[in-house]
Amino acid sequence: VDVKSLFLLFFPLQVLLLACAEDLECVPGFQQKVFYIEKPFQFTADQLVLNLKFDDCKGNNKLNFEVSNPDFTVDIDGSLVALKNVSEAGRALFVHARSEHAEDMAEIFILEANEKRGALKEILKLEGNLGIPRQKRAILATPILIPENQRPPFPRLVGKVIRSEGTEGVKFRLSGKGVDQDPKGIFRINEMNGDVSVTRTLDREAIANYELEVEVVDLNGKTIDGPVRLDVSVIDQNDNRPMFKEGPYVGHVMEGSATGTTVMRMTAFDADDASTDNALLRYNILKQTPTKPSPNMFYIDPEKGDIVTVVSPALLDRETMESPKYELVIEAKDMGGMDVGLTGTATATILIDDKNDHPPEFTKKEFQATVKEGVTGVIVNLTVGDRDDPATGAWRAVYSIINGNPGQSFEIHTNPQTNEGMLSVVKPLDYEISAFHTLLIKVENEDPLIPDIAYGPSSTATVQITVEDVNEGPVFHPNPMAVTKQENIPVGSVVLTVNATDPDTLQHQTIRYSVHKDPAGWLEINPTNGTVGTTAVLDRESPFVQNNVYTALFLAIDSGNPPATGTGTLHITLEDVNDNVPSLYPTLAKVCDDAKDLRVVVLGASDKDLHPNTDPFKFELSKQSGPEKLWRINRLNNTHAQVILLQNLKKANYNIPISVTDSGKPPLTNTTELRLQVCTCKKSRMDCSATDALHISLTLILLSLLSLFCKSFA
Repeated sequence: VDVKSLFLLFFPLQVLLLACAEDLECVPGFQQKVFYIEKPFQFTADQLVLNLKFDDCKGNNKLNFEVSNPDFTVDIDGSLVALKNVSEAGRALFVHARSEHAEDMAEIFILEANEKRGALKEILKLEGNLGIPRQKRAILATPILIPENQRPPFPRLVGKVIRSEGTEGVKFRLSGKGVDQDPKGIFRINEMNGDVSVTRTLDREAIANYELEVEVVDLNGKTIDGPVRLDVSVIDQNDNRPMFKEGPYVGHVMEGSATGTTVMRMTAFDADDASTDNALLRYNILKQTPTKPSPNMFYIDPEKGDIVTVVSPALLDRETMESPKYELVIEAKDMGGMDVGLTGTATATILIDDKNDHPPEFTKKEFQATVKEGVTGVIVNLTVGDRDDPATGAWRAVYSIINGNPGQSFEIHTNPQTNEGMLSVVKPLDYEISAFHTLLIKVENEDPLIPDIAYGPSSTATVQITVEDVNEGPVFHPNPMAVTKQENIPVGSVVLTVNATDPDTLQHQTIRYSVHKDPAGWLEINPTNGTVGTTAVLDRESPFVQNNVYTALFLAIDSGNPPATGTGTLHITLEDVNDNVPSLYPTLAKVCDDAKDLRVVVLGASDKDLHPNTDPFKFELSKQSGPEKLWRINRLNNTHAQVILLQNLKKANYNIPISVTDSGKPPLTNTTELRLQVCTCKKSRMDCSATDALHISLTLILLSLLSLFCKSFA
């Protein structure tokens, strides 16, 4: 379907519309409001585009035309022509006509070749909206187009509704959003003649379309015709500047990137109609800071907003740049970038990212360090230079010792602030073994170098280390020292002879010994030959002995100036002998004088010695005096026995002698008196207050009486 075919299809509709209009009455405005034209290769200056017909029905006095695109104009006879050669006119043109008595808007759509079929659909859709009279349709309500941002005075006539059967005795009624629905009162209709007016300035970005309904009612308000849909479209004006809403805009590009590398995309938003040039944006770089090494380091795609590099990879060298950060002022202009377009700006920050194209290099080939033997810690800081970005792994150094450290006596770590290599001694050095050490150190980066760059000779360095001799303290062999002795050995017994040597073999010094720490005061040492002897009895059960081990410290002091001291530890493991009698617990028991259960108490025994000098224990009662036995003792196990009364006793205190014997060789026996209180018990309360007097056995009473009897005969 070509444009000619579209015209032939649309022409009958025009004829029908005009015929209906003639039958009715003159309608002020454009006789055709919507046009479709095929986009030419270019619009030629002064060439006729099409003819527009405007009639205000009153002679077109003071008629004036305005075109949305300033490259076009409309002559007084309605001829639309181009003022110059125009290759890009946008998607649509809007022509606003105004006379002394009326004004109207015409819309010209510019179609690509592949849009013709869609244009036909639009025409057919338009037919339904034009209010073309159909069968039994008496109201003609053509769509109304109103430019936004119109200036006062208001109300302003914008359209007209026509009734084919006349208006006598009837009234027009308008309703919908913008009339009797929020926002209310924007539109109104003359009840008598159907003139439609707008009462205020419209904003397309707030509401772009209004769908109203018009009907004809009698004088009593009863609907006669309708309702018929009346579409009001707000025509966009270029009243919104492009805005960059997604900032801040920060992009990154690797140094040395190829020409044409995309850095980032910047897009702006325009609130105007996206189908018009009012929102057709074009992008441009207004300013670049800094301007070196080239004032045009980047280019922005005018349509997409893509920012790309335009300099050679050699110029995109971070290490030679004045600054690795560039700021671009980006402008977005609507109207397709034309001079009349509105603009908005934003700043794009582009960071040139570092890549590892510079290996670290030592500041000198050889470093010197001096350390005293026996000392650990950092001995020298190795310095390197690297031209890469200090905030990246392309700058951070990693050091390693590649030769001269067979004993792993040295380690090297990176100082994160200075990037220096901190060489440390981690195992004390011995001057007598080696007075000099030579290390070969290598430095690399955390990140790998780029393929065409390699580490060179400057990435290795030598460290010469001199070890200084110091007077070292004597060393005991072995240390700690261990010996096993039986406790209670005679005073003056030899425990062992300690042995200490001086590491300073070249100084030929003598060693003397002394006691440093002897918690119990049991030991002495010969200052010359190191023989350790006892000065007191060794007691395994002493609180100074832990887990059968007694610990003492000794000093070995050389004859240096000043003298150096070494400390040796002696652990004496003490073997147990049966030198402690067992003990009995508890030693007090209470029982009621009328008790039914005569099992008085369970006794236990303990011994400070070790097995086999402890349990099993043997429990025995000392021989009971008197005519009858009052109690007995039963063994329960190896460590416990039970005392049982053989009968109830009177309220009193009783002492029961009990002997306990351990299993040592020879065994040791201990006799302990168990104090037994026989108390009065009433109502679950035990009263032992009258038992303080000791109960005397019948035998003792008889002996006392016999003594008195003998004295009377003396």
